[in-house]
Amino acid sequence: MRASLEVADIFRAAGPAYRASHAGHLSLHQLKIMSAVEHCRTAAMGGHVEACTDCGHWRVAYNSCRNRHCPKCQGAAARTWLAEREADLLPVGYFHVVFTLPAEVATIALQNKALVYDLLFRTASETMRIIAGDPRHLGARIGITAVLHTWGSALTHHPHIHMIVPGGGLSPDGERWISARPAFLLPVRVLGALFRRLFITRLLALFDGGQLGFYGSMAHLGERRAFLRHLSPIRKKRWVVYAKPPFAGPEAVLAYLSRYTHRVAISNGRLIRFGDDGVTFRYKDYRRGCSDRQQVMTLTADEFIRRFLLHNLPRGFHRIRHYGLLASGIRKDNLEHIRQLLAVAPPAVDEIITDQLAPRLPCPCCGGHMVIIEILERRYQPRAPPVSAASAGREAS
Repeated sequence: MRASLEVADIFRAAGPAYRASHAGHLSLHQLKIMSAVEHCRTAAMGGHVEACTDCGHWRVAYNSCRNRHCPKCQGAAARTWLAEREADLLPVGYFHVVFTLPAEVATIALQNKALVYDLLFRTASETMRIIAGDPRHLGARIGITAVLHTWGSALTHHPHIHMIVPGGGLSPDGERWISARPAFLLPVRVLGALFRRLFITRLLALFDGGQLGFYGSMAHLGERRAFLRHLSPIRKKRWVVYAKPPFAGPEAVLAYLSRYTHRVAISNGRLIRFGDDGVTFRYKDYRRGCSDRQQVMTLTADEFIRRFLLHNLPRGFHRIRHYGLLASGIRKDNLEHIRQLLAVAPPAVDEIITDQLAPRLPCPCCGGHMVIIEILERRYQPRAPPVSAASAGREAS
């Protein structure tokens, strides 16, 4: 069911003025995102006409833009991805671990997205594998599914990695499954200290290699002494690594993944109203107590669009990655070996995956089967439904 207010409505109403006032300051990628969101599931995208084989009811269905930044297009993508991941679940507890960049690094990331986001992925995953492999902690090789989010609840720039980690791993010789403690995976303070050291060292290497760029108000950071002063406060600050309690079974893992893997900066469901005073939406203020976190914020339409576009990802950038035992090239063999060690059979999902993806909705009138009777080209306006000879005669009389 269509939400009463969508991001697309805001873009269609305020987007032309925003593009005009920011001409020359928007990248081609940002302009394409705006266009895709505005035109998603409209006649501009083309589509088809469906008719019921039982009662003759017909409806028009327009195509999706399939842009990964579009709030309306992520449901189908998430279902497809989840159907594939369901076969990867193990009968063990799963932990949720979050690695967050401090604000000083987030400002650098905003002008160097591909490099710094990739560094965040690599450093966080390596930190987990190093500490997990230490015999003083777990002493095992682990698997990781990592998802990048770049936003806070109020659409601010807040890059962080969400990880789903099985509660255990393979012994160094690969002959045993080593289980984590029921409510504890790895010490977060140790993870945070190593994460900070590795990230700062590698960020400095990127700077010294001339790979980082600084523009506008941050241009002064191109000078090494200024860059070091900028990083000085975070060398002593505790970097936030957060580990949540384990999930209550595989179903809870899938429910979590469905919410997080294909999420965009803001969903249509959080929007409240849009008018002359701006865009009003719900957000969570994590500085408040749990019972008082739900808050309401109003931004001007220009500021809302600006914040939304902060979170465009570089073209071709993978925001979901797998490491360790779950790395793509070796995942299948590792999972088979682990199931043998745990003496469990793989989940029987292969035969139902295709049935779960993109089911055709039944007729809203009689519940009958809908078939496609006409294909609509892009920007093609559908004609009125065919008029039967009998009804044409009635109209003529």
